Amino acid sequence: MIDTVALDPHRNVPGVRRPGFTHTLHAEWIKFWSVRSTAWSIVALVVLGAGLTVLVCATSADDLADGSAGEAAGSFITWGMTIAQITAIVLGSLVVTGEYGTGMIRATLTATPHRARVLAAKALVLTGTLFVVGTVTAVLGYLGGNWFLEQEGIGLGLGDDGVLRALLGSGLYMAGIGLFAAAVGLLVRHTAAALSIVLALILVLGNMVVLLPGAWGEWATKLMPGNAGGAVATPVSFNPNLLDPWVGFGVFCAELAAVGLIGYLVFRRRDA
Repeated sequence: MIDTVALDPHRNVPGVRRPGFTHTLHAEWIKFWSVRSTAWSIVALVVLGAGLTVLVCATSADDLADGSAGEAAGSFITWGMTIAQITAIVLGSLVVTGEYGTGMIRATLTATPHRARVLAAKALVLTGTLFVVGTVTAVLGYLGGNWFLEQEGIGLGLGDDGVLRALLGSGLYMAGIGLFAAAVGLLVRHTAAALSIVLALILVLGNMVVLLPGAWGEWATKLMPGNAGGAVATPVSFNPNLLDPWVGFGVFCAELAAVGLIGYLVFRRRDA
């Protein structure tokens, strides 16, 4: 008689525990900070965001003091963030496309087959980092740039209209634009392509659609992702015809959600 217990292939084999979201989040955090591009991108974001804000306030304070520019001082207090968003776009793209370039994505999905969990962990690590760094950078730029404005008697206090919102909004916008770039990266799976698409959409098309005739140009300008989302990051926009800051940011979030959903559906169905 055959001993079925002795032949049981599962006997004395320890169970395999599937990784939970905490384990996936930890793995994504390690991958995010283990590549040099992350540190360099963060440094570039701080230097460009805070440094350029201080520089433009220092060189413009004297001209702004004569009052001919109206409330323009509020447009400069977070000016550097308009350039620093490039580094957020780079970082967001690399979070996704970097793994496709090295082939690491196959190991990631082997370890965690639940693709939605992988994307959620990547998004949380990316947006959390960019929100904190973006907000801190905006505060540093405000403290440094506002010093020059105060010397001319046109400084802005945290309690002034739109200032605190712009500082927190800078962090929100950096997180959003980074996530937008990551969603595009899911679609194209190539770093150069993702960067080209997002940078062209934000920096080129966002400024050129105004050339469309009539109301088409007006509304296209308002609804472009960079224009809609970026308004929340400045106390006073250079373009008074844009949507109100929080309305525009809501539109930007809707556009981000649409691109992110498409990216997820493609990621879910396509081979790694």
